[in-house]
Amino acid sequence: MKLRPPSSSSAPSILPRVVGLFDRRVNAGIAAIPAGPRTDAALVRLSTSANNAVLWYVAAAILACTGRRGRRAAVRGLLSLAGASAFANIVAKPVFGGPRPVIEEIPLARRLRVFPTSASFPSGHTASALAFATGVALESPLRGAVVAPVALAVAYSRLHVGAHWLSDVAGGAIIGSGAAVLGRVLLPVRARG
Repeated sequence: MKLRPPSSSSAPSILPRVVGLFDRRVNAGIAAIPAGPRTDAALVRLSTSANNAVLWYVAAAILACTGRRGRRAAVRGLLSLAGASAFANIVAKPVFGGPRPVIEEIPLARRLRVFPTSASFPSGHTASALAFATGVALESPLRGAVVAPVALAVAYSRLHVGAHWLSDVAGGAIIGSGAAVLGRVLLPVRARG
């Protein structure tokens, strides 16, 4: 019997099933990690602090107090965040959408007080976090290195609290970083001087 490659009509339908299976396994694995009450509470707070970009506005205000490069980094970070957030929420979520993880499968201590009801893909929190961190890093690599771990922690927190699948977080990371890089093309970094 000769094996044939999948037809073009069947190949696209396989990918979402494979990604979905992988997502469910990753989320089940994360839910099974015994993080402890302090870690659970900290990640719930971190995830919630990123609602409506509040965390990033605070970070931008702090950066703006660190001199001219800090102000430029804050502005680029916020502009990147605005572009990524708009694309993720206005374009990508309505087009790609998808259901969120089942809240009952998330340990009680990790659940958000208000579980999101918007489409799951992509993670807007992750898109905003990575856009801000990448935008900051484009203006000031040192400041970006300080912000990046917080952005990555926000991305992980969305998995930990069960608000997103891994593919949602990966999509958000690509959108966020991409928005910052596109912003650099459209508004180049000025010469340091």
